[in-house]
Amino acid sequence: MDSISLILALGNPGSQYERTRHNFGFLLADALLAQAAERKSMALKTLRTGGDFDLYSLVFGGKSCLLAKPLTYMNLSGKAAARILGQHGIDPMEMLVLHDELDLPLGRMKLKRGGGANGHKGIDSIVEHVGAIDFLRLRLGIGRPRFSADVVRFVLEEFSPDEMRTVDHVRQAALKGLALLFRRGQAEAVQMLNAFRPPEGSDTLPKMDTPGAMG
Repeated sequence: MDSISLILALGNPGSQYERTRHNFGFLLADALLAQAAERKSMALKTLRTGGDFDLYSLVFGGKSCLLAKPLTYMNLSGKAAARILGQHGIDPMEMLVLHDELDLPLGRMKLKRGGGANGHKGIDSIVEHVGAIDFLRLRLGIGRPRFSADVVRFVLEEFSPDEMRTVDHVRQAALKGLALLFRRGQAEAVQMLNAFRPPEGSDTLPKMDTPGAMG
């Protein structure tokens, strides 16, 4: 069974980036933190805020783990990842990275171990600083712009209100799928997460709270 000791969410710090496509990893992490803050059984503790990263400990899917949000900006995410792994004696194979993915449409996600970076600067930085590629990744689809030259602008644009409804569907499903990963292992989590499709025409899902103090 897969052992995950660190969940590392990718994004850019600062309120101006909070709801941008590139911050999908942070948005999912914030949903997990909000859930943990409401459930005493998840034993959420803040270990560190500021500097290169925010770091929390919690019980998720019945297992203890760390959750980190690098504050180094996307292109230097690996710097924080390497420090956390080193300080806590965690093998890169025990790390799960949450990040946005251009090659999946919005509303889709894919759990996979290893693979290429597909041009994602945060993943490139982690591979460079950690010296490994076979860490587990939850790729959160954002789709691609029509023209490749627009990618940088596209990933730094905010999700529209309609897109945020889809994001919230994905976040709720992802939390359930990741809890399954911790309880039952990768095979069952992959089956659930990779098959997920958001409900068509549904705009009734309430917004998931994002804890401001943790963002």
